[in-house]
Amino acid sequence: MRSLFQFSAAALMLSIVLSCQTAPRQTAQDLEWKVGVQAYTFRQFSFFDAVDKTRDLGLHYIEAYPGQKLGGGLQGTMDYNMDSLTREKLLKYLKQHDVKLTAFGVVVPDSLSGWDALFAFAKDMGIGTIVSEPKPRQMSYVSKLCDKYDIDVAIHNHPQPSAYWSPDTLLAALQGQSPHIGSCSDVGHWKRSGLDPVECLKKLQGHIKELHFKDIAPGGPEAADTVWGTGVCNVKGMLTELHRQHFKGLFSIEYEADPENNVPQITQSLDYFNQAVAQLK
Repeated sequence: MRSLFQFSAAALMLSIVLSCQTAPRQTAQDLEWKVGVQAYTFRQFSFFDAVDKTRDLGLHYIEAYPGQKLGGGLQGTMDYNMDSLTREKLLKYLKQHDVKLTAFGVVVPDSLSGWDALFAFAKDMGIGTIVSEPKPRQMSYVSKLCDKYDIDVAIHNHPQPSAYWSPDTLLAALQGQSPHIGSCSDVGHWKRSGLDPVECLKKLQGHIKELHFKDIAPGGPEAADTVWGTGVCNVKGMLTELHRQHFKGLFSIEYEADPENNVPQITQSLDYFNQAVAQLK
């Protein structure tokens, strides 16, 4: 009887071990986290090239920025005033490569009519988030457009002394505005401004629309981007905090270093990210 019990216990332990070994790893998709590329990462190339590189990385989301040459035989640059035929060709190329244009920015129209055109462009292109740094006098008008079009505006934080460099200044600006307006949290710029990215994320809980996600080397305001997990932004801490908040949204990779050949660093960063996500509880 004793030997039978020992055998059964051993078999149970083996079953548990095998179950743990074969259990699927938690992924960003499980957490409803979208991982994509801010096209400025590939600013030395055309937008079509950026789409290709995004897909080669195994990703399906891209954030366009104004001024990037289009490529693919198309004239001009990425611009919310582009004609309808150019828009159709861009959407066709994106669909062929299984990449969604999910956000556009950083873009700040000078006039209210410019904001009208920008929102109409976003609706036409299926863009869910406009990344911007609206002038304070424009905020109420932008807020109304957000509700009208059901499109988010994610306010970006360039380093100080820009208007929204601190979560405190952003939260003040959000008072009385549409819930469609929130933060595009550029975690590297927070660190360059001397702020703790994890603490900034805590302050903005419930207001984070997307992130310009990165890690940076030591060096203050001029610190360069580096492979995630090797810098001073505390990537694991940020992911843990976003998981605690039940954040659901876009991690837009903005890797500005070595722009002509940064795919290897981005690949390493994604490996680190995936390993860290698998360990979140």
